[in-house]
Amino acid sequence: MRCNGVAINHMEMNHTEHCDNLRELIAQKIAGRKIIAGVVGLGYVGLPLAVEMAKAGFRTTGFDVNKKKVDSINLGINYLRDVNDSDLQMLVEKGMLSATTDYSELAGVDFVAVCVPTPLDDQRQPDMSYVESSAKSIAEYLHKGMVISLESTMYPGATEELIKPILEASGLKCGQDFWLGFSPERVVPGHPTRKTSNIPKVVGAIGDDACELIAAMYESVLHVDMHRTSSPAVAEVAKLLENCYRNVNIGLINEFAIFCNKIGIDVWEVVDAAKTKPFGFSPFYPGAGPGGHCIPVDPYYLNHKAESYGLRFSTIEASLNVNENMPEYCVLRIGEMLNRHFHKPLCRSRILVLGVAYKHNIDDCRESPATHIVEKLHAQGADVVFHDPYVARFSLHGKEYVGEAQLSSDLIRSADIVVIIPPHSNVDYQFVQQNAKVIFDICNVTRDLPDRSNIERL
Repeated sequence: MRCNGVAINHMEMNHTEHCDNLRELIAQKIAGRKIIAGVVGLGYVGLPLAVEMAKAGFRTTGFDVNKKKVDSINLGINYLRDVNDSDLQMLVEKGMLSATTDYSELAGVDFVAVCVPTPLDDQRQPDMSYVESSAKSIAEYLHKGMVISLESTMYPGATEELIKPILEASGLKCGQDFWLGFSPERVVPGHPTRKTSNIPKVVGAIGDDACELIAAMYESVLHVDMHRTSSPAVAEVAKLLENCYRNVNIGLINEFAIFCNKIGIDVWEVVDAAKTKPFGFSPFYPGAGPGGHCIPVDPYYLNHKAESYGLRFSTIEASLNVNENMPEYCVLRIGEMLNRHFHKPLCRSRILVLGVAYKHNIDDCRESPATHIVEKLHAQGADVVFHDPYVARFSLHGKEYVGEAQLSSDLIRSADIVVIIPPHSNVDYQFVQQNAKVIFDICNVTRDLPDRSNIERL
């Protein structure tokens, strides 16, 4: 048997028996900060979690196939805005945090959190290849006493139906030799206060022992409220419900935005009025559509499972249709504004898009509706340029788009229309307003400007 990556001798086995069983020994190691932690996937979810584990006193190893990320971490160089530069550097210098592309080092790890992407494939079906690959790597070096927590969003049942058999192919038995559970990530990239360290965790696992061990580890690291569920499937569905709830409500308010524009009413004023009700209403705001790795993706993971039972989530599908058509609607509105103000079609117009990240104050373009707006404008023959203080370039459907480095008055004045999408806090929108001919403000970031005569909102 191995624990902490080294063989447990007979004396340790006697100690294990004295503590009732291997589970108790691992629990004691967690309490004593003697567990070696590992995080597979060092992106927006994995790196902040690895830093928190190391800060809590657990020697932590991060695993990633991206050598550039690994080298950056080992040099103490941060590449995420949600991680404190000095924290990362200090932890690396103290030897509490390291990174590697060598998955054989999993042999020395006792607690593994899997934080790899779970995107959609070309047919909008769940792409579980990253999770499967990670599970196979873990299985190759799986040892008795290892605890595995899956954080990547998955379809309901995937922990038990997909990941457990891969791990048990090692010859070890889940619930007896190792423990497996699901604890979905809840990161909010770019948020000033909602961080990995203070967002409550949900844990669902295969057996009570696994649930308690995983919960104990997270409680030691994060000091947040822990909600235990009866199975991994409950936790998997809870994660999907969280984001489908948001997708549905975003779709609803986007339909209201289209309707209000048709009848000449300001949808933002409508929301301000409705949210004065102190109960029964939670405000959502219109936009170009949700982006990122969760809200526009998770409904497809839910439908994937529902379809295997002959069911469909008609409400969710309707919201997906609305949200996925919002970039097209925004392009239509841009065309109408150009015709009304300048009697020009899209194909003869110069358009400046401000912001292509999927939300404010981050550099992530995954599923960003702004990138689709840029693509659609290009397809209609417009001369499109973009500026984003966080994004220098992006690729979409095999084409690369390069942004303008500086937001100068000349750049703004050269555009027939300026389209504001994510409201980055480091953009001077009054400066933009003073130099722009016409502005289409999709996110309502200009609401407090003294002069809004050249601005239209979604």
